[in-house]
Amino acid sequence: MTQASEASGLTHFSDAGRARMVDVAEKSSTRRVAIASGILRLQAATLERIRSGRIAKGDVLAVADVAAVMAAKRTADLIPMCHALALTGVEVEFSEILVPDKYGCVGIKVVTSASCVGQTGVEMEALTAASTALLTIYDMCKAIDRGMRIESVQLDEKRGGKSGIWRRDARTGRDA
Repeated sequence: MTQASEASGLTHFSDAGRARMVDVAEKSSTRRVAIASGILRLQAATLERIRSGRIAKGDVLAVADVAAVMAAKRTADLIPMCHALALTGVEVEFSEILVPDKYGCVGIKVVTSASCVGQTGVEMEALTAASTALLTIYDMCKAIDRGMRIESVQLDEKRGGKSGIWRRDARTGRDA
């Protein structure tokens, strides 16, 4: 590891400064869980059409749920230095945000969790699942609401490994 990467805690660089996949062979296998979330802002009329099943492409949230699970399972194919993990579970939950933002848009919030028993965490799988769920909703509704926007995709919690539990403080958005 280079002095710069060692000092900063970055481990995805070799001694020569080249990107590498971290060797986790010496790490203990533990149960690991990560929870991520994100929001899709959209017009209230679009949310009503999703809710009432009036989107031409089908059941938007059912498709987004499946897309999130599929994405979590394929994360290592998308993120170059990510380890392929044997996930033991992926959960997806959607909720509505009915209070309009400053642009008059309501929202759909997704919360995803990914879990495994392994030598490295599942943060990227949870984040990929959340992002893909939101992108899927966008794709299915873009013909009627091109102004939708994805925001606040973030890791909310991770458990397991030697660093233990980390949670985002809901008030500050920083470490709890």
